[in-house]
Amino acid sequence: MRTDFDRIYLTAHGKIAIVTMNHPEVMNAASPKMVHGLSTALKHIEQQGDMFRAVVLTGEGRGFCSGANLSEIQDRPEGQRDAGKVLEDAFHPLLRQIRYLKMPFLTAVNGAAAGIGMSFALMGDIVLAARSAYFLQAFARIGLVPDGGSTWLLPRLIGLARARELSLLAEKLPAETAHHWGLINRVCDDEALLGDTLKLAERLADGPTAAYAAIRELYWASPHNSFEEQINLERQTQKKIGQTQDFIEGVSAFLQKRQAKFAGK
Repeated sequence: MRTDFDRIYLTAHGKIAIVTMNHPEVMNAASPKMVHGLSTALKHIEQQGDMFRAVVLTGEGRGFCSGANLSEIQDRPEGQRDAGKVLEDAFHPLLRQIRYLKMPFLTAVNGAAAGIGMSFALMGDIVLAARSAYFLQAFARIGLVPDGGSTWLLPRLIGLARARELSLLAEKLPAETAHHWGLINRVCDDEALLGDTLKLAERLADGPTAAYAAIRELYWASPHNSFEEQINLERQTQKKIGQTQDFIEGVSAFLQKRQAKFAGK
């Protein structure tokens, strides 16, 4: 079953929600309209209760997301051409929404991931890319600075030197090199990308969803915390997660030497 939103469509694969950016004529360039559609789709997923326990984001056609849709942004009246305002009104709320998802979020990068599209890709808890895909910090090509959280994400993922290089030179980074650098998790043959992503998503969708949400929170908090703050947060989180049904089931399954059947609660 397919549910359509603004330039986005949602399909279900068991407990996995597959969210597809759907404006292939411009390689899924992100306009405020598409961002609204993506945000609405994510809200819809979370409103379905236990129906979905993992999300996969990918793109229709030959691109994942080629960056911001400059033609639509530039079509605005001259007084409204504020690139910073577009970020705060459209893109930043979406990035925050992804960051606070209560389930695993995977990205299947099927082609170009440029500009804000690269940020969308790297927001994945697990990032898989087709062998033909590439990543591009395209901002300097049009006289802008990196955005979409790039200057926060990139130094933490690949180090400051490589982050600066990508941003200043604005050169394409092939998927294989991105994997070698530790920017992404896996490279797949083009025709196997979605299938390989779904295999991982199925494994996560069958897992302890509350624990996964807490794991996401811990790793998002880690860069801001001192060691003492982080181990205290681990203690607080472990206390909370230790009260879930999934923890009881996990321990029982371990002691009984059987596969755990997590309910996601």
